[in-house]
Amino acid sequence: MARNVYIFDTTLRDGEQAPGCSMNLQEKLEVARRLEKLRVDVIEAGFPASSPGDLESVKAIAGIVKDSAVAGLCRSLEKDIDAAREALAPAAQPRVHIFLATSPIHMEYKLKMTPDQVLERAVSSVKYARKFCSDIEFSAEDAFRSDPGFVCRVFGAVIDAGASTVNFPDTVGYAMPEEFGSRIRYIREHTPGMDKARLSVHCHNDLGLAVANSLAAIRNGADQAECTINGLGERAGNASLEEIVMSLRVRKDLFDADTRIDTAQIYAISRLVSQVTGVKVQPNKAIVGENAFAHEAGIHQHGVLANRATYEIMTPESIGIPKNRMVLGKHSGRHAFEDRLKELGLQAEGQALEQIFAQFKDLADKKKVVSDRDIEALVMGAAAVVPETWKLDHWAVNTGSALGASGTIRLQHKDGQTKKLVTLGDGPVHAIFQAINHIIGKDPELELYEIGAITGDASAQGETMVKIGWEGRHWNGRGISTDIIESSIKAYLAAINALEWELSAPGTVRQKTAEGGV
Repeated sequence: MARNVYIFDTTLRDGEQAPGCSMNLQEKLEVARRLEKLRVDVIEAGFPASSPGDLESVKAIAGIVKDSAVAGLCRSLEKDIDAAREALAPAAQPRVHIFLATSPIHMEYKLKMTPDQVLERAVSSVKYARKFCSDIEFSAEDAFRSDPGFVCRVFGAVIDAGASTVNFPDTVGYAMPEEFGSRIRYIREHTPGMDKARLSVHCHNDLGLAVANSLAAIRNGADQAECTINGLGERAGNASLEEIVMSLRVRKDLFDADTRIDTAQIYAISRLVSQVTGVKVQPNKAIVGENAFAHEAGIHQHGVLANRATYEIMTPESIGIPKNRMVLGKHSGRHAFEDRLKELGLQAEGQALEQIFAQFKDLADKKKVVSDRDIEALVMGAAAVVPETWKLDHWAVNTGSALGASGTIRLQHKDGQTKKLVTLGDGPVHAIFQAINHIIGKDPELELYEIGAITGDASAQGETMVKIGWEGRHWNGRGISTDIIESSIKAYLAAINALEWELSAPGTVRQKTAEGGV
């Protein structure tokens, strides 16, 4: 029987630490719900001591997740552990995740501590955390560039102090698969008490080898893989959850290992994370990229038509890529719509369902056929919204090669007041965005502006992603419409509303620390 490999997802912590990838609380909660539905073993919800907002978001996630363990990251400091204790209080399965660097370069230049001092700090922090939590994970930051014997010594000591998981990170993505696998085998064979704890790995992708190193570690005895959706993370990212999970599933003959992940949920959460962070998945990304199951070469198409296994080692359905089975249009009723939501693994209830169904009907009046991708976009657009400080009431643009461009927009404030403005710009979108800035009294920097089509047909909805910056903080916005100007306005207003909401509630803003973790 295949052994079980535990999946530790750190999208909400290490993934969210990537520049420009911050999520608001509602977005984090929606991602956490999807991770639980995906059946990950551990959800690392954040770094509670890094800011009041992070502490509150970890606490909120801990309060709703029941089927997965919820972890909070801590430095080896009592104040960090106390923050984790507070944040994880509502959790059904809390985990305190403590890290401390063990490599010579980190100990000398960052920690300014001797190896003996590091060992003492590691043990004392685990003992302190163990007083109120039975599930303790200890990570030796920059473990791969550390002396292997010293790591074994530290791991043995923290296991004896009460750690139930020890994590061996390749923090800077330096390792090659063969040597990383050998190092994991060495750690397992030479760590005192290793049979009493799980051995975890956390690989970064600086050389593009995070997944390969994680798989090499699993082959050599690692019990847990730490990873993120879409490989999101600092610098070049982390090991990709979907690639690790599907590699184990497809090549069970080689690894004799599997996970408890519901792979049919992979595609949906990949799309969600891409949309709430504003980080698009590259088309040729393994497993979840747009081209992952596309066949253009004639010889490939012929083979797939004859037998899909000729060129597909897994099916699109195995990761939850939706396929149209029933045409939905303006004459479709609520029951057919709700059935399709269930088939796609999407959830909406009460007022949210009413709103999405109304939007579906509006869209169906503009398009002959509403695709699964269209429905998915409607649901995800309604899933993680923030309160609307500003609401679109009316817009118009006038543009031409000889005229320049002007934009007219009328916005309604949450207090009921309506403001209208006409401005000139370099183009229609620029003119409209300038008008919005004048109305709200702020001039955020537009850091990202991307337009894409949700489907490939002539009546496709446009999907716009924007990212704005203001006083060192960043917000994402997304908008969809059959009109690309309108989708752009919706996306920009979504980002503006996120900005306004977080500035009015400072505790929800994520502030990153100088020391980011494993």
